[in-house]
Amino acid sequence: MALVVLFLVRYFSGELPPTPPEPLAAGVHRLVRVVDGDTLIFEPHATVRLIGVDTPETVKPEHAVEAYGPEATAFTREFLSGREARLSFDRERVDRFGRFLAYVWVDDRMLNEELLRAGLARWEAHFSYSQANKDRFRRAQQEAKREHLGIWSQGRALESVR
Repeated sequence: MALVVLFLVRYFSGELPPTPPEPLAAGVHRLVRVVDGDTLIFEPHATVRLIGVDTPETVKPEHAVEAYGPEATAFTREFLSGREARLSFDRERVDRFGRFLAYVWVDDRMLNEELLRAGLARWEAHFSYSQANKDRFRRAQQEAKREHLGIWSQGRALESVR
């Protein structure tokens, strides 16, 4: 009985994980929509969150649009203007919100890294993904910081980011 009550409490409080999405294979997929700088929807209507990067917010409910958020969204839209991209995955394939976690490629360029290099995203080191890509992303962010690009210009960078 206690387990049933606990389940019902967690269910109605929204604490249960979302239903896992239908499988999404690595490979080339057609873009349906850019939600914001780091969240995309690809056919077959799968929501994809970029691994290892966080762009400023533009569509988060009850949250102000952050500096450089619109620029990050525009960069992502332009980067994917061909409407197809290659998705590759790492250790964790789905996040706690039911979104696929992916590296998004157009030819030999990775969107995740290019957002960092342009100063339009922050590197997220604390998640579980390949050390090689963590090193790659750290270098890209350092490059943007050195050049004072995007979020690293005009003192807008968050102090918690290293």
